Amino acid sequence: MNILDKIIAQKRIEVEERKAKASVTELKQQPLYARATLSLKEFLLDDTKTGIIAEFKRQSPSKGVINGKADVVEVTSAYTNNGASCLSVLTDEQFFGGSTADLIKARINNIPILRKDFIVDEYQIEEAKAMGADVILLIAACLTREEVKRLAAYAKQLGLEVLLELHDDEELQHICNETEIVGINNRNLKTFEVDIERSLRMAKQIPDTKIKVAESGISSVENIQLFKANGFRGFLIGENFMKEENPGKAFAAFVQQLKEKK
Repeated sequence: MNILDKIIAQKRIEVEERKAKASVTELKQQPLYARATLSLKEFLLDDTKTGIIAEFKRQSPSKGVINGKADVVEVTSAYTNNGASCLSVLTDEQFFGGSTADLIKARINNIPILRKDFIVDEYQIEEAKAMGADVILLIAACLTREEVKRLAAYAKQLGLEVLLELHDDEELQHICNETEIVGINNRNLKTFEVDIERSLRMAKQIPDTKIKVAESGISSVENIQLFKANGFRGFLIGENFMKEENPGKAFAAFVQQLKEKK
């Protein structure tokens, strides 16, 4: 069993436990459930913005603790104030050290927020709405084509957008009308190896009608320039900033470099 299989097995157990604690009716009564969502699609298509989806991530299965001291409000506010197009907040606790509370705290920022988790059930989409997310992640590697279509349609009904994450060529078949934003993870979730070149080749097979997002393994302004030249509008970056003592400061310096290279 690879790490992704372990995460999904645990996630299914976790979802059932969470359902027992709070019903969908109770989730709909949460203060943030009724808020008007922000459009990641609009933010990524805005040429005045950086296109960077800046991630708050404390740890990962491959790297262990990346930054155990960072404050979610401080970091996400710095990301927002320095030009992030979207925030990605990990809500998986066991493997990534995240929480629902992290996303709720990050909601003080007025830009789209992606709930970064392993979605396998409609209940998690209701949760995302209740915690103030604007976008959910659907990972093709752990869902069938039918599940992607069903879950994406459910999210759209709630006013949430979907980032569909691909890694292998055979996952291209998961793209559907309900998934307007398609990400390619440069990191293989089964082995955690990074291969940017393979992702660029794969991107050529994604319809031009979709908004392309490059995910993981992005560590330089040159990486972003390369992805932009290949039709990408979004760039999900987490570890590159979170590994620094002051992630917000590291992000600000990165954006300044990006402006200077334009």
